[in-house]
Amino acid sequence: MSELARPPRTPDDTGALRKDVLLVEDHPLFREGLAAAIGLDAGFRVTAQAANGEEALAEAARTTPDLVVMDLGLPGLSGIETTRRLLHAHPGTGVLIVTMSEDDDSLLAALRAGARGYLLKGAPREEVLWALHTIGRGGAVFGHQLAERLRALLAAIHSTPAREAFPTLTTREREILDLLAGGLTYRQIAHRLFIADKTVRNHVGSVFSKLQVRDRAAAIVRARDAGLGTQAP
Repeated sequence: MSELARPPRTPDDTGALRKDVLLVEDHPLFREGLAAAIGLDAGFRVTAQAANGEEALAEAARTTPDLVVMDLGLPGLSGIETTRRLLHAHPGTGVLIVTMSEDDDSLLAALRAGARGYLLKGAPREEVLWALHTIGRGGAVFGHQLAERLRALLAAIHSTPAREAFPTLTTREREILDLLAGGLTYRQIAHRLFIADKTVRNHVGSVFSKLQVRDRAAAIVRARDAGLGTQAP
């Protein structure tokens, strides 16, 4: 699915270096059409292609692309997880999601994974190229069909009560998360709630699992985004 060797970077018509692009798409015809469209722009060159997430990660390691065009509906490793892993290994890469999926969960998941753009398949070639140019300059792009929904979603996230933001948490877990986000230590939380330190740690472990975060810092970020932790210790 890829070229054997990465050619040296060359300047475009303005003298700027062309941006290297990795295409990740499991449908060959769509991938080839996209490669042809991108290749017509002097600012880009497609240096690698992949049909699934595992190939994408391998190609990203081999070619270190500036930009990645990523489908969500990949076989095996999802486009969201592939994006997350790719950006963990190559944090400076700009990822543009191009997908058939326009549901809110997919849009938010792409944002959380670190994608800087999200377009629906069927977007005009000019819109795809504009998105790549924008992301290549460090910007973010979301198709005009999605922009209003994205603004509404983000507004809803910041205004949603914590109970709705974290519906899987129990009342006690939400209470502990609130105190944790407020800056209290495990011992201070135990003292405040008249429970054992071990009980606090057990609840915190459950919170980490339900929020799918690895550590206290990540949980605090999620909690504060939802409006928790605003009360003084």
